[in-house]
Amino acid sequence: MLHGHGDDSYRYSRTITADFSTNVWYGGEPKGLKEYLFSQWATINRYPEVLAESLANQVAEHHRVTPEQVLINSGTTESIYLIAQAFAGQTTTIVAPAFAEYEDACRMFQHRLTFLDWNTLSDLPALTSDLVFICTPNNPTGAIFGQLTDWMGKNPQTLFVIDEAFIEFTRELDTAIGLLDQFDNLLVMRSLTKAYAIPGLRLGYVASKPERIDQLKACKQPWTVNAMALAAGRFIFEQFEQCQLPLDQLLADKAHFVQQLRQNDQLQVFDSDTHFFLAETNKGTAAQLKAFLLEKYGLLIRDASNFRGLGAGHFRVCTLSPDKNALLINALSEWEN
Repeated sequence: MLHGHGDDSYRYSRTITADFSTNVWYGGEPKGLKEYLFSQWATINRYPEVLAESLANQVAEHHRVTPEQVLINSGTTESIYLIAQAFAGQTTTIVAPAFAEYEDACRMFQHRLTFLDWNTLSDLPALTSDLVFICTPNNPTGAIFGQLTDWMGKNPQTLFVIDEAFIEFTRELDTAIGLLDQFDNLLVMRSLTKAYAIPGLRLGYVASKPERIDQLKACKQPWTVNAMALAAGRFIFEQFEQCQLPLDQLLADKAHFVQQLRQNDQLQVFDSDTHFFLAETNKGTAAQLKAFLLEKYGLLIRDASNFRGLGAGHFRVCTLSPDKNALLINALSEWEN
């Protein structure tokens, strides 16, 4: 999907006052990162490390795995396409609604696709597929899946591809990377752009068994992680504790935000375990609501109607600062009337 994601403000001439369409932490990059990157500017005069090996070492140390279990990529999207390529032609299940790139990447590499409704997962369905993609916390719903070990144990023949791009935004879930010693059928994707507000640099990684990492390396192009992204990753892991976002405050702001939005009779706001959440308008469509908010107030939401399994009225909202949240609450009260 080349178009249809959130954070598409570049497509509009209208000044954006507040962007609720992206799930990136609104507070900006970690303190000191900008200055550090400027100090590393001379590194762009040379080729970067072929596989970002120094960062792979840091990530491995952080998660207490071996460097052979880690592959650094240019964002989670590269990870998704590498996995789809490495397992081309396989039978693959996608838990929906989900990030569209799972389906797009798998179709590009001739996977035979089936889909599971997220709401059926509590029964831990038996799988006949070679791979299953599941995002937890889920994009776009913000829900978590807490029965992963049971589901993997019941389906040892299926490789579980777990997308943890938003795990820094919840208190309800621990990373599955700690399960790699226990389960052979596990591959975990992580992002370094959402929680650290650097999506323009494109940076993420995959953790799995060394044999699976080798499968991905066989498909990977050299130098996909540029020098500035590599430097940013090193800074984050060197200053890890200082780089973390104020999650308790963010989730408290989100709870208040949702409480206010639920007073609007034209909206249904769904539960979420993260700072972003789904809502549905009972008046018109999400596309119409997006146009209304953009044109009249300069507020941008994510029209979620193009997620498989969602309807024309669904939209996704990310929690911003309380003053920005108030702008959306007030604008939506006019939509209500």
